[in-house]
Amino acid sequence: MAVYDKSDIDRRMNGAVESLKGDLGGLRTGRANTSLLDPVVCEVYGSMMPLSQVATVNAPEPRMLAVQVWDKSNVSAVEKGITKANLGLNPMTDGQTIRLPMPDLTEERRKELAKLAGSYAENAKIAIRNVRRDGMEALKTDEKSKEISEDERKRSEDEVQKLTDKYVAEADDAAAKKEQEILTQ
Repeated sequence: MAVYDKSDIDRRMNGAVESLKGDLGGLRTGRANTSLLDPVVCEVYGSMMPLSQVATVNAPEPRMLAVQVWDKSNVSAVEKGITKANLGLNPMTDGQTIRLPMPDLTEERRKELAKLAGSYAENAKIAIRNVRRDGMEALKTDEKSKEISEDERKRSEDEVQKLTDKYVAEADDAAAKKEQEILTQ
């Protein structure tokens, strides 16, 4: 049976780009965005849990996030989790609500965030190239086991390369937009 599966390669490359977009969404640009707190985990009930499982996050104002903690006993744990996430936010507790004002970004911090966006994009491109390598190896395996001819292998390798180019361009585009957003806010 053939090892090469074009739809699987397409799915995996698309997954790398979607993961990149999720990572870029978590970068702070100066505006309040609820996805900024997606990477935050809190130690509650004896285990580490994502913030989304212990509280509701919303953006009541353009430069303010509000975290409504469901269980009053978890407020300090959520506050510690936000502080440990090192997002540059200063939590202010008000009962079961934690308010997070968005400080202005300094020029130095903007450059750091733009560089971080670039490194996220580079990691996504590495993942895409790893998927390409897997696809090329699968094609060679199929040719050795007489599943496909040499011409079919070469044709399929071209398809894999076109997919790779497409998704690398998407990753570059997403990172460039985010860098532009960070530097011009």
